[in-house]
Amino acid sequence: MVGDSWTHKIARVCILPLVNTSVTPNHLTGLRFISGLAACVAFAIGTDQWNLWGGIFWLFSAFMDRADGELARASGKMSAWGHKFDYFCDVFVTALFFVGIGIGLRDSALGYWTIIMGISASAGVVVAEILAEIIDQAKKDTGEKAYAGFAGFDFDDVLYLFAPVVWLGWHYPFLIGASVGAPAFALLTWYKSKNLKQD
Repeated sequence: MVGDSWTHKIARVCILPLVNTSVTPNHLTGLRFISGLAACVAFAIGTDQWNLWGGIFWLFSAFMDRADGELARASGKMSAWGHKFDYFCDVFVTALFFVGIGIGLRDSALGYWTIIMGISASAGVVVAEILAEIIDQAKKDTGEKAYAGFAGFDFDDVLYLFAPVVWLGWHYPFLIGASVGAPAFALLTWYKSKNLKQD
C-alpha cells in the first residue's frame, strides 16, 4: 500500500540516492529497530540528558519506518519477509516506548506503579497493532486502513510527537492516560475487526 502522507513524501525523496545501491529496505528496517531500541533504553534511564538523546533516536527510528517502505517500492525490493520484519519492528518498538518511559518514571510520585502502567499501555499497543494489521490486510484491495489519516498525515504519524512529549516533561500524564487509553483503543480495534468478520 503506497503511503501519500507528508512523511512518506519526504522519505521518498531522501531514499532516492539509495535506490541503485547495495542498501536494502531490510537494512533500513534494522536501523529502525536498533535506533528505536536505543531510544527506549535512553528513556528508561530517565535523566534529562538521556531523554534528550532518546528523543533524537526516536525521531530517527520513526523516519526509518517510513524510509524502508519507500526504498522497497522505489527499488522493487518488496518481499513478504520484509513486510513481516518491518511489522514486527513497528509493534515491538512502539510497545517498548511505554515500558521505557514507565521505567524512567519509577522515581516519580507513583513509584514503581509507572512500570505497571507502561506494561499495560504496551499490551494495549500490541493487541491494537495486531488487530489493525488484520483489518488492513482484509481491506488491502480497497486501500482502506483500520484508522485513516487526515490533512496529509497518517494515523501513525502521531509517533513523531512522542519525542517532544518526553522533552517537555509531559510523559508522566501521557503514560497515565496511555495505561488506560491503549487497552481501550485495543478494545475499539477488536470491535472494528469483529464487525469486519460479520460483513
